Amino acid sequence: MNKIFYGFLVVLTAAGVWSVQGQDARIGVVVSGEKPAIAIVDFRGTGGAQPLMSSFNGTLFEDVQGSGLLRVVSKSMYPLQNPQRPEDFKPSSGQGMAMLDWARPPVSTNYLAFGYTAEQGGQLILYGYLYNVSQNNLQSAQVIGKRYFGTLDDDGARKVAHEFAADIIAQFGGGSLVGSRIFFVSDRTGAREIWSMDYDGSNQKQMTFYKSLAIMPAISPDGARLAFTNFAKGTPRITLISTETGRSLPFYNQEASLNTTPSFSPDGKQLYYASSASGYAQIYVANVDGSGLRRISNSHAIEVEPKVNPKTGNDLVFVSGRSGPQQIYRMNSEGADVERLTNGEGEASNPAWHPDGQHILFAWTRGYATGAFNVFTMDVATRQFNQLTSGAGRNENPSWAPDGRHLVFMSTRSGSPQIWTMLADGTQVAKLTTKGSNRFPVWGK
Repeated sequence: MNKIFYGFLVVLTAAGVWSVQGQDARIGVVVSGEKPAIAIVDFRGTGGAQPLMSSFNGTLFEDVQGSGLLRVVSKSMYPLQNPQRPEDFKPSSGQGMAMLDWARPPVSTNYLAFGYTAEQGGQLILYGYLYNVSQNNLQSAQVIGKRYFGTLDDDGARKVAHEFAADIIAQFGGGSLVGSRIFFVSDRTGAREIWSMDYDGSNQKQMTFYKSLAIMPAISPDGARLAFTNFAKGTPRITLISTETGRSLPFYNQEASLNTTPSFSPDGKQLYYASSASGYAQIYVANVDGSGLRRISNSHAIEVEPKVNPKTGNDLVFVSGRSGPQQIYRMNSEGADVERLTNGEGEASNPAWHPDGQHILFAWTRGYATGAFNVFTMDVATRQFNQLTSGAGRNENPSWAPDGRHLVFMSTRSGSPQIWTMLADGTQVAKLTTKGSNRFPVWGK
């Protein structure tokens, strides 16, 4: 009890936060087996579109590869000539101008993405094609044949690349992350404030200006509101702001020395959080303006980080010290049917539901030295867990992306705490932040 209480005070005063540790494994959330292969030729442009091709080609490649749904064939395997238009294909094999040239070794791809861009009326126009090269004729091979429009600059080139990539990814059951945002805490301006960035780390912007301590953000299901723990008035309180304007939204904080770790209900109408109104931190729920307060948990232990199942809207996972060191528990929305999910080893924290309502991410030490946190996943029904990070600093605060295939987390693997992303099988790890110390990421629509 003393240890978990001390650990939570450290979180609130030093913005350090409970977390996790692990081994390499794959989980059912990511489709197993051989991924379809795709070749993506370098697109060319005419006129004013030509200088924009570097931005376009890089964005298209990164989006498709980053989806985790396809295996992108190395360009070193491509034939000497690459088609730009469907009419470039020849009926007989040779030099890469027949579909058979792409289906056979050394390329051995299943799909081919190709096309070109042009300047027209001051606009950038992309002609994008996706072909299944195992088909017998051009007509049956075409999967996508579409025009995309953007401004005649790098932003426009990236826009049409994102749109074409999203259409490709959709053919394989995936969703695009374009338009989604990651919210996080950064001290790069001297105080710990809430920041936002695009899914790929671009467009990083400061959202709060309290010059104090703003931590533990939570994003509403529609992406319109952000809730977080704010120390601007002394004791930690819940604050809500609009993600569009940054303006504060009304929220009544009950009298307590601690109101923290907010989380939205799946319909966005309620806020679950931890409060010490009863003397020590317990789980409460209120309307999004703070009215209609109701206590959920009732134990003689500190309980924080409530997260509601996005599918059922009923069962919650949370962190509790009721059995000793902090562990992950589950209960229903009335506080009944409490069960421990982690096995009692080490310390566990930072639970986050997968969009499917069946898996969670969390941080765990699994009995290693205190502070040796790593990111794990768990199938809640079977309690089977997999370790996604190991031997690379401290890894914690994991959060799922809207597509359920990517996740974001904090890691000290590069020295200071920074925000990283990876696929849910632990691959394609990418660093998104570099300035200051950055923690508590959450991924919203």
